[in-house]
Formats: sequence, structure tokens, C-alpha cells
Amino acid sequence: MSMRKSQLLVLAVVPLASAFGSAALAADTPGLGKPISEADIAPWDITVFPDGTGLPPGSGTAAQGTKIYAEKCAACHGDGGKGGPAGPPLVGGPPLSSGIEALKTVGNYYGDPTPVFDFIRRAMPFNEPKTLTNDEVYAVTAYLFSLNKIVGENDVMNAQTLPQVKMPNRDNFIIHYPDRI
Repeated sequence: MSMRKSQLLVLAVVPLASAFGSAALAADTPGLGKPISEADIAPWDITVFPDGTGLPPGSGTAAQGTKIYAEKCAACHGDGGKGGPAGPPLVGGPPLSSGIEALKTVGNYYGDPTPVFDFIRRAMPFNEPKTLTNDEVYAVTAYLFSLNKIVGENDVMNAQTLPQVKMPNRDNFIIHYPDRI
């Protein structure tokens, strides 16, 4: 066999051997962990979509949210959501048409109401995320919407009413792939 043919043979055989060898290695895993069940996933599967899909049972009003906010949110976000030592303002702010640098708050930035609920439920309070009950999250969300004059103080927020809230900035978002929502 000529030198050239033997080189070509090696170039053809080595990738095949590597492919079959790596498949054998992949089958021989260390056996760490265990398969995850639907029950294990459920507590973490808390995504809320703009149309309200995924919203949990519960309800709350701004009046109820006032007390919860004072106890669990004001230390960071200040009295009345005006900003505090560790959290940005949640109320007010100029219209975003004033420029990209404009302060973004609940009242002038969000296009849909459900991401506000979703963020509060996942990440707040900052020092104890995911500790608020669904009723508390609905109430704090209603309170923030009320402070921003989006809903009334006695309007009830729940899985049916929250997606119907019309946010002031709703028409200023461009949805590039609306079929994916």
C-alpha cells in the first residue's frame, strides 16, 4: 500500500473510531443525580404570560397591598414607591417618549400588567424571594398600579382581572414575533 493510501485510510478510520468510542463513553456515565419528575418541576414552573396564562388563584386590592408594601417593600423602595436606599422608584417618571434614559417605573414602562406580578412573585422581597403568598402578590401589584393611577384603590386583582388592566405604555412596544406569544 502506498504512503498516500495509508494516510487516507487513517484519516477515514480515526473519525469513525472516535465516533463509536465516544458513544460508548457517553453510555457509561457516572450515574449522578436522578430523573426529575413533574412534581419536582411544578414549584419552579411559575411563568406568567401576557395573556394571563399561568396566573395562580388568589386576589388582592390596593387597600390590602398598602399594609403589605409598608411591611415588606418600603425598606428598599421607599414610602409610596418613590424610591429608597436599595430600590428604584416604582411610581411616576416621565413618559418614555422623553428619551431612552428616562426613569423606568411600573407606571411608565411596562406594556403588560402580568410581568409586574410575575417579577414580584419571583424576586421580591429582595432578601426573601418567593416568600409572598399569591394573595400578597396580587395586593402589592394592585397597590403599585393604584399609586400609578392605573387602577382604583378598591379594584380587585386576580387571574381574571389582572390581564385586562390597560398599562399606559402598552402601545409603545413592538412585538417582533406575535405568533410566539
